[in-house]
Amino acid sequence: MKALLQRVRAARVEVDGQIVGSIDQGLLVLVGVEPQDTQASADKMLHKLLNYRVFSDAEGKMNLSVRDVAGGLLLVSQFTLVADTKSGMRPSFSKAAPPALGAQLFDYLLTQAKSSHAPVAAGQFGADMQVHLVNDGPVTFLLES
Repeated sequence: MKALLQRVRAARVEVDGQIVGSIDQGLLVLVGVEPQDTQASADKMLHKLLNYRVFSDAEGKMNLSVRDVAGGLLLVSQFTLVADTKSGMRPSFSKAAPPALGAQLFDYLLTQAKSSHAPVAAGQFGADMQVHLVNDGPVTFLLES
């Protein structure tokens, strides 16, 4: 499982012109699921997301997590994140999980996140989404479980 997290001042996801998820300060997380991923992979990723220290403390150092700052978590499924781009001029999606597994693990990650943190919002799995964000920093990290 891969997660591209971005520290944001605000972010929202729209589907067909309707906002389906939004947060104020927090993390926008693009999530890519791979065929070998399991619920244990999702649990490990959630632990990282909630505890990864990317917010500044009083001294300006990245020592605070999204939990520490009571920030939001906006999860967005993105199978292109796990594309194979090593050769050629067109990405291969052979490293992405089949849609059924991707949906199952994304939903599991979302459910676990909602049970252990607030606020949590999400995009819509498999939809054509428009993601709007104000990247803070910018601060962006790629995490892998």
